[in-house]
Amino acid sequence: MAKSVTPDGISTILSNPSPDSSSELPEIIVQVIDLTPIGNRYKFTANDGKMKLKAMFPSRFSSEINSGNIQNLGLIQVIDYTLNDIPSKQEKYLIVTKCEAVSPALEVEFKTEVKSEETGILLKPKQVVEIQDEVKREGTGIFLKPKQEIVAKSAAQIVNEQHGNMAPAARMAMTRRVHPLVSLNPYQGNWTIKVRLTSKGTMRTYKNARGEGCVFNVELTDEDGTQIQATMFNEAARKFYEKFQLGKVYYISKGALKVANKQFKTVQNDYEMTLNENSEVEEASNEETFIPEAKFKFVEIEELGPYVNGKELVDVIGVVQSVSPTMSIRRKSNNDIVPKRDITIADKTKKTVVVSLWNDHATNVGQELLDNADKFPIVAIKSLKVGDFQGVSLSTLSKSIVLVNPDTPESKKLRSWYDSEGKGASMASIGSDISPSSKGGVKSMYYDRVSLSHVTSNPSLGEDKPSFFSIRAYISFIKPDQTMWYRACKTCNKKVTDAIGSGYWCEGCQKNDDECSLRYIMVVKVSDASGEAWLSLFNEQAERILGCSADELDKLKSQEGEENLFQQKLKEAIWVPHLFRISVAQHEYMNEKRQRITARAVVPVDFAAESRLLLEEISKMKTSQ
Repeated sequence: MAKSVTPDGISTILSNPSPDSSSELPEIIVQVIDLTPIGNRYKFTANDGKMKLKAMFPSRFSSEINSGNIQNLGLIQVIDYTLNDIPSKQEKYLIVTKCEAVSPALEVEFKTEVKSEETGILLKPKQVVEIQDEVKREGTGIFLKPKQEIVAKSAAQIVNEQHGNMAPAARMAMTRRVHPLVSLNPYQGNWTIKVRLTSKGTMRTYKNARGEGCVFNVELTDEDGTQIQATMFNEAARKFYEKFQLGKVYYISKGALKVANKQFKTVQNDYEMTLNENSEVEEASNEETFIPEAKFKFVEIEELGPYVNGKELVDVIGVVQSVSPTMSIRRKSNNDIVPKRDITIADKTKKTVVVSLWNDHATNVGQELLDNADKFPIVAIKSLKVGDFQGVSLSTLSKSIVLVNPDTPESKKLRSWYDSEGKGASMASIGSDISPSSKGGVKSMYYDRVSLSHVTSNPSLGEDKPSFFSIRAYISFIKPDQTMWYRACKTCNKKVTDAIGSGYWCEGCQKNDDECSLRYIMVVKVSDASGEAWLSLFNEQAERILGCSADELDKLKSQEGEENLFQQKLKEAIWVPHLFRISVAQHEYMNEKRQRITARAVVPVDFAAESRLLLEEISKMKTSQ
């Protein structure tokens, strides 16, 4: 094939903004210039030597570009495309949906001079901006007709045509005009998309000044992997809630787009979609293979720390280590009782984390995990919120997707590792095994470092929501006569009470048990050069400070003799320096608001790292003088 652009190729594209099929197009070869990555897409300028047009490659072309098949200054043949308006300017941009590489990078950019037959004046390429009604390609004798009238087809029309014509799916896909999600904007008129439902939220009710209503959200993914969130209210919500089934492929038309609210958006898209009762949604039969399944971006358990209490949701995959029975939790906001189930998962980092499954996730897939807990199933979960309970914890949302033993490469690798090595490995909770230099865990112990006086002298800290800091302090006093532990259920760690007759009753698990365990919940006084404060400790943090479990300390306390081993154990923990990650919140006691400082993580002092921190502080002081 000749290494040359198609004369008037851009004019051909502009004259046919939405071709019904690629078979109607003449050969269009353009040069790619100014190729630049934008996220997982690439923008460029299409050049035919006379005119230039802003353009974009969707994400599916990334492999072609990264491999060097499509290059800057190279030539491509545009086989199919969509032409969009740029709302803020009177310009258009080209979305290439299908193309073939013609030539690698040329030495220079194509530039041609255009001669006017009437005047003999040479015009520069940028002056040739007027698109004629008929464009003639010299030497070929081909005339392109003026801009054709494009008839936009709705989702229902496409499906009806498909049912009436039993041609192969591939041939049908060529004649069907479906817009890629990346090409949509709020200023377009009619469009039809083909997407897979990759996430479906629960139906929620709301009440505001305009009355009561219901709403639910879905996430849609097209064949390029581009995602968009769609929302339905009231009649539309009731109409489409049962119709939308997770994992199925749909044609959708007659929706509206608007700029996405950054506070609530859950996918990487500048726009969000609203469907009303007049929108059309039709299932696309026999075309599931053309649209990818939900994509996971797994975060290893030891790397969850930076996401704690953040807005970003995470995907994880792990081997199920334990599953609790379903618990009934009463919401503080509306007193509703919702089901909850905790599972503990581990991965190749040999770290574990607790995942709380809520509502349907707890009763449906949670029960499946409980029934198969002895087989240590693999679970992949999409869209989890990362909290700071017990250091690091995960919770499902209504939009979360939970897959058991998924048929994926990641699942197979994890199963192979666990069966050969992981089953006998020693696992540690991510919340209780944090080091200052590790990638995981709660944020670095050198992040937001403050003195104790900074916390105690600011009584308003934590008034609206908990504040988080790091401190270096000594344990200066442990009150020996305080209640240091509570009796806990061995399954869910909730508090148990004496059962009628014998044993212990767990309200969370709704069962009796012959035995229980002791778990720390205590306070200690900590001190640094600026002052002192009382610090609340939970089980994992107290074990790190005291060096033994609550059951072991209880045995020491019950032993009699001249040497008080219980007091000695407490004394050994005094005046030892530690690095603490703390939360500061307000609580009410005797109608008086007080600060509650809680240790979220505790690690020994790394003196080398501490010295580097001090040198940095000294350097800053010198610079500011």
